[in-house]
Amino acid sequence: MKRNKKNVPSLFVLFLVLASLLSLPACVTRSDIQGGRTPQVSEHFDGVRYLNPGVVAQGLSSLSGQTTKRGSTWWVWKWIFRAGWPEWPEETGVLPGPRPVARAPEGSIYVTPIGHATFLIQMDGVNILTDPIWSERCSPVSWVGPERYSRPGIRFEDLPSIDAVLVSHNHYDHFDIPTLKGLAKKGMPRAVVPLGNLDLMRSTGITGVDELDWWQSVRLTSDVTVTLVPARHFSGRTLWDRDQTLWGGFVISGPSGNVYYSGDTGYGPHFREIARRFSPIRVALLPIAPFRPTEPGEEASQRPSVVHMNPAEAVRAHRDLGEPQSIAAHFRVFRLGVEGFDDAPNVLAASLKEHGLAADAFVAPIFGQVIKISSTLNASLPPPDRTYYPIGQIQGFIGSGPSLSHEAFFRD
Repeated sequence: MKRNKKNVPSLFVLFLVLASLLSLPACVTRSDIQGGRTPQVSEHFDGVRYLNPGVVAQGLSSLSGQTTKRGSTWWVWKWIFRAGWPEWPEETGVLPGPRPVARAPEGSIYVTPIGHATFLIQMDGVNILTDPIWSERCSPVSWVGPERYSRPGIRFEDLPSIDAVLVSHNHYDHFDIPTLKGLAKKGMPRAVVPLGNLDLMRSTGITGVDELDWWQSVRLTSDVTVTLVPARHFSGRTLWDRDQTLWGGFVISGPSGNVYYSGDTGYGPHFREIARRFSPIRVALLPIAPFRPTEPGEEASQRPSVVHMNPAEAVRAHRDLGEPQSIAAHFRVFRLGVEGFDDAPNVLAASLKEHGLAADAFVAPIFGQVIKISSTLNASLPPPDRTYYPIGQIQGFIGSGPSLSHEAFFRD
C-alpha cells in the first residue's frame, strides 16, 4: 500500500482542530472534576498541573520557564508549520511475526517489540503489554491524524492471554482507546496507570485499574510487582488539559529480574535514581525518537530535547541504568518528528560505537521478533539481519502485512 508522506503539516492542522473540538468533552481527565473524585495529592502536583522531576510545585510549567512564557500551543504550531520534512521510503509489505508462546519459560524474560511503544513482556508467569496501540492512526478519530507507517509486529488475534496493561500517559499514541476496548473484550482484567487516568481507563471497559504516583507499587501476583517511576514528559489530550494527569515509566520486578519501560521521557538524572533503586536492571525499553537531527557544523548540545530523547541521549540513559540489555522504542511507526527514516537507528549505532559499546548492547528491533533474555543474563537474539538494525542500513524488515482499518479489530 502506498502512502503519501509529504502533506504532514496540512493534515496536522486539521487533526489539531478536530482533536480540540472532538476530544474535549470526552477526554479531559482532570481528577478533580470527574465523578466527584477527591483531587490527587502528590508532591509534584501544584493543585492544577503535574510537574516534571526536580520542578518545585510553585505553579510553574512542568517543562521550563521558556515554555511557560510561550505556552504549549506555541511549540505545536511551530512544529506544524515547519518546512523541509524529509521523505520516508514507501512502505513494504512485511509479514507479522509468529504467534508468541503462551508463557515464557521459568527464569527467562521474553520481550516482543510490536511497534512504537508497544511491547509484549513475558516473565514469571505473567504477560504484560506496554502502551498498546494497534490502531491505524493515533488520533481521536479514525480518518485523520498521524498514520501508522509500519504494521503491528504481532496480529492482535495472535496475542496470548494478557494479564495486565501498563499505560505510561494519556497521549493518543500511548493511550489508545480502541485497542484498550479490544483488549477488554478479550477479557484482559487489569491496567496500571499514573495518577489522574483512572476514569479514562475505566471508560474502555477495563474495570480493574490501579492508579499510582511515582515510586508507588502494586502486585500483579505474589511474585511480580509493578512500580511507577518518574519520567520527564507531559500529558494532555486537548489544547486545554496540559499536565492535568501524571506521566511516568514502569519497572516490573519478579524472580527473573527487573524490566524497565521508560514510556516517553527526556534525558535526566531520574535514570540514575531508577538504577539506584532497582539495580540490576536486566532489560530497558528506551525511546530513540522523535528528535531533530543536527546539521553540519552544529553540536548536539545546541539541540537539547526536553520531553523526548534523541538516540545519543538514550545511550547515555542506557549507561546510567547500568548497561542492561536495551531495546529501542518509538521509531519508524508514527511520524511524530522531523527525523529521516534512517536517522534514529544510524545515530544509535554511531553513539554506541562512540562509547565503545557493542552493537547488540542496545538494539533497534525488528517488530514481531521475540528477544529472549535467558537466566544467564544474556540476550538470545536471532541473526542480525532479522533482529535489529546495527547500522540502520537494513530497510523493509519493520512492519507487518496488509493495511487494516482502525475499525477492523475494534468495532463495537
